[in-house]
Amino acid sequence: MNLNISSAESVVAQILGLSGGDLTQLHNYLKQIDDTLHSESAELAPVLDELDPSLHSLGYLYVLEALTSAPISKDQANELVISVARFINVCAAEQIRLAPEKFISICKRLKDQVMFLENPMRGVAPLLTAIRKLQLPTEQLTTLHPDFLLLCLLSKCYKTGFSILEDKIFEVDQPRDLFLYCYYGGMICIGQKQYTKALELLHNVVTAPMPIISAIAVEAYKKYILVSLIHLGQFSTSFPKYTSSAAQRNLKNFSQTYIELVNIYSTGKVSDLEMFVQTNRNKFESDKNLGLVKQVVASMYKRNIQRLTQTYLTLSLQDIANTVQLNSPKEAEMHVLQMIQEGEIYASINQKDGMVRFLEDPEQYKTCGMIERVDFSIQRIMMLSKKLTTMNEMMSCDPSYLGKVGRGERQRLDFEDFDNVPSKFNI
Repeated sequence: MNLNISSAESVVAQILGLSGGDLTQLHNYLKQIDDTLHSESAELAPVLDELDPSLHSLGYLYVLEALTSAPISKDQANELVISVARFINVCAAEQIRLAPEKFISICKRLKDQVMFLENPMRGVAPLLTAIRKLQLPTEQLTTLHPDFLLLCLLSKCYKTGFSILEDKIFEVDQPRDLFLYCYYGGMICIGQKQYTKALELLHNVVTAPMPIISAIAVEAYKKYILVSLIHLGQFSTSFPKYTSSAAQRNLKNFSQTYIELVNIYSTGKVSDLEMFVQTNRNKFESDKNLGLVKQVVASMYKRNIQRLTQTYLTLSLQDIANTVQLNSPKEAEMHVLQMIQEGEIYASINQKDGMVRFLEDPEQYKTCGMIERVDFSIQRIMMLSKKLTTMNEMMSCDPSYLGKVGRGERQRLDFEDFDNVPSKFNI
């Protein structure tokens, strides 16, 4: 049927009449007229004017989704972003959860339009609100998580992106969402210099089950190498046993320059490392990893100074500069002071004679603060153990899982679309 004036009034009347009562009946009605709404989307603007998005959220969602489904111009894109963002902010969570696929659809359109307008920051706050409204428990990973983190990366809103990475994720609908979440999340953590969390997320990408190698896995592996060198001062080229055979066969082949970087880094020779970086500068720039590579070079000075603490009790700043290949004692002093401030070494500097005295770790592991940290860690491990036991019990009773195990089948994940998402970012 055509959505003429009388039928449009009928749609409005049904939405107004059922929104405050039987939402299931309203949802069934909206599903029945969904095709008509899309075919007559040009006539829907007056319908929205009659609805309150905070009270009639489900009906408003169906109309708004149909209205925004048609191709739009750049001038219209700005109005779409405003309309969708306003709806996300005021809509009732219990209503939009009845049609999550519709809500996700308009959120993804908002994401596409802010990228089209080259203003990704406009989508950060609305998508964060959308995620919180769409999640039933905070442990659920929604399909909007990767889109939100992507916008945070593009707009360099690392702190906002990191706030959502603190959630413990135990429920995942689509494996693809998890891998993109881990990859983009790893980039966010690098931007925040939260290297431990970054390594955890990138590790998940590299070791994830995959039948074929993907661009995301390759880029994650390169950054995993660099962050390991920066944060740990070392990298093992051996893969854990649970890593997929596709990753074990191919990741090193696609990352040969980075494997060579690891080998040179392990020698501790700064001059050789700097020469290698200069020789392969174009490669690192094309991978958008030059900034991280420079941090790798800077970290070698710290690692070499740390090695000195294992051999000497006292050493002059001049000797440190000579051994570590720094330009002057003053530069050596700056490095030592920074490492002391960051808790990477324990030492004192005698300004009068230019001597550095290396000290033992003063932590006795008996303060109230340390006891609280240990207790928090124990409680977290107990919670994770309980959660794992519950999930294992649920899986052992799942008919589809038991059927697959009985037939000797193994679930395979589809990664073929991963090459179509952004994989390189300047951090």
